[in-house]
Amino acid sequence: MVEIQLDGNKVEVPAGSTVMHAAEKAGTYIPHFCYHKKLSIAANCRMCLVDVEKAPKPMPACATPVTQGMVVHTKSDKAIKAQKSVMEFLLINHPLDCPICDQGGECQLQDLAVGYGGSGSRYQEEKRVVLHKDVGPLISMEEMSRCIHCTRCVRFGQEVAGAMELGMSHRGEHSEIETFVGMSVDSELSGNMIDICPVGALTSKPFRYSARTWELSRRKSVSPHDSTGANLVIQVKQNQVMRVLPLENDAVNECWIADRDRFSYEALNGEDRLSVPMIKQGGQWKEVDWQTALEYVANGLKQIGQDHGPASLGALVSPHSTLEELYLAGLLMRRLGSDNIDHRLRHAQFPAAQGVRWLGTRLASLSSLQSALVIGSNLRKDHPLMALRLRQAVRTGGKLMSINSVRQLPTADAWAIPVSRSITAEPAQWQAALMEVAAALAQAQGLALPTGFVAGPVGETAQAMAQALMSGQHKAILLGNAAAHHAQASNLLAVAGWIAQHTGASVGYLVEAANTVGAQWVGAQPQSGGLHAGQMLAGSLKAALLLGTEPVFDSAAGAATRQGLAQAQMVVSLNAFKANMDLADVLLPIAPFTETPGTFVNAEGRVQSFHAVVKPLGQARPAWKVLRVLGQMLGLAGFEAESAGEVLSQAIGVASAEGARFVPADVLSNAASFDAALAAALVGEPVTAAIYQLDGTVRRAPSLQLTADARAGHGSQGQEIGHELRQEVSA
Repeated sequence: MVEIQLDGNKVEVPAGSTVMHAAEKAGTYIPHFCYHKKLSIAANCRMCLVDVEKAPKPMPACATPVTQGMVVHTKSDKAIKAQKSVMEFLLINHPLDCPICDQGGECQLQDLAVGYGGSGSRYQEEKRVVLHKDVGPLISMEEMSRCIHCTRCVRFGQEVAGAMELGMSHRGEHSEIETFVGMSVDSELSGNMIDICPVGALTSKPFRYSARTWELSRRKSVSPHDSTGANLVIQVKQNQVMRVLPLENDAVNECWIADRDRFSYEALNGEDRLSVPMIKQGGQWKEVDWQTALEYVANGLKQIGQDHGPASLGALVSPHSTLEELYLAGLLMRRLGSDNIDHRLRHAQFPAAQGVRWLGTRLASLSSLQSALVIGSNLRKDHPLMALRLRQAVRTGGKLMSINSVRQLPTADAWAIPVSRSITAEPAQWQAALMEVAAALAQAQGLALPTGFVAGPVGETAQAMAQALMSGQHKAILLGNAAAHHAQASNLLAVAGWIAQHTGASVGYLVEAANTVGAQWVGAQPQSGGLHAGQMLAGSLKAALLLGTEPVFDSAAGAATRQGLAQAQMVVSLNAFKANMDLADVLLPIAPFTETPGTFVNAEGRVQSFHAVVKPLGQARPAWKVLRVLGQMLGLAGFEAESAGEVLSQAIGVASAEGARFVPADVLSNAASFDAALAAALVGEPVTAAIYQLDGTVRRAPSLQLTADARAGHGSQGQEIGHELRQEVSA
């Protein structure tokens, strides 16, 4: 540790720290623009100049290393004069358009100009003008004359997002931040550039000029999309979601969010929202009141159960639903005598539950892995924030390896992370490739392979992977969405588990959806021999409840689900959108995550509850309330809860996320048995969702559907809704 004196106070910081780090530890604010705690040091704005004793001139706090006994003054006349001089230079070419600037009220330059700017400018010459650039549907670069060249956006692309999409061209007063030869900014994390821009040069194109920051209420929430469980700040005006920003949580999402977390809110205010219950009569949809709709559903479930038996009833539920909704859906089915409930619509294999499958380690630990083997994942698009952490690990010397398919998934280069070793094979060969790594490990350690493991010749790549997994202390084997949906999913996990056992690595799933872990925890899949999703979608049901899901887009069967569900006498769609209209007989409008309290469990088993941030639209109601009333109308026990907290208490034994915090360790399990018969099974392409087709909310966000990723359709899921939306918006 190094001790320095900062404004008369002694501060101890680790060797190699800067004066800025010491000031942060001491709680002393030093004005700055280019410095950001998650980015490298650029020292090009010079706003953080401080007075260091024995130094001939003011020194930049962000780039000045501490030395033993250093004496620093941040508020001396010398420091203040230097900072005011820098501010005068920064404002020379600034357009000073605060009254109409979209950043007004939350602009770092505006805030610091109050403390360090002059009352007038001595500059009389013409100000420079920088032409606007069109970089895509998410980021607006209309007012680049405001740019102060802090290069935060450039460094973010290089260091965090992994792709340098913005850079600085020209020199001196002609310098500009721009893309390469007119290209667009296509990163799945691009919206974070808006957050870190300290002036109004980069702004949100969908939000632009729709509200002033002081008009917005700020409320905490949790992302309902991928399994990171990113913490959000949702900004609301007149009971409408206007903008979504990251809430800093270093253990989960740090200070970043993915673009689908940030911009999917557009769908919540779209024309496709379902706001009134509807029943199909004579092939025509008619609006009805809640009492009529629920009586229709309750009577239908009761009659079909009597005519065809409880096993003819089933529920297909979305892993993006809340824990409370999933629990009550399962309770409803089981109280009716059916075990037919499943959230695994995209899976090709449906093993019996052996505990809750999860990441196998903490999210934060991904940033410090020394080696990681990823199997069957379009890592960057499936899990942008986990890819970000693995990118950090590689930047600090970690080795990332992959077993993937070129046809079904982009190449490893498309991860925007250096991949040290990779095996490219068709999905049917992933098991053999992983066994080759196991065989290399067995050779290196003098082990015998378990019964059923059949490995061919061991290649150099497999040997290198085994060696990397044997070295170091922190390592992980991670199975992606395509591996989880694979027809040999259990075998892939069993082989990965054996390798992990003999290398000391953790093993687990990157996990597809916001509540995949939670769905397993509360039993939203067959527990005692009920039908799984594949069987239900194939036509085994006479009455089907679709909770938050659209089987045509959310299942492995795709369009074939139309024929399967056509065998049912009644299909009930509980959805926030006008979904499943060609499949369903009843549409019940339920509240999305912004309009209901609930709980999500992320990939690491972290339990996170949230509150509604706006009132439900129209006659929409929280799904847990709809299921509760249905249970009561059917005369079933266990549907007496008056709040989401009471439902959570029924489901997991505690009434708040703080009480649970994490899924109990004895419930989590990534164990799997190897099935030799399964090893020879015919394997097709695993079905994975494209980045902006993951769930119904993302599919209906117009700006996301105009991105390059949406047009390219990364993943194997169909693009019908996205294609329709793009045509509609373009028109």
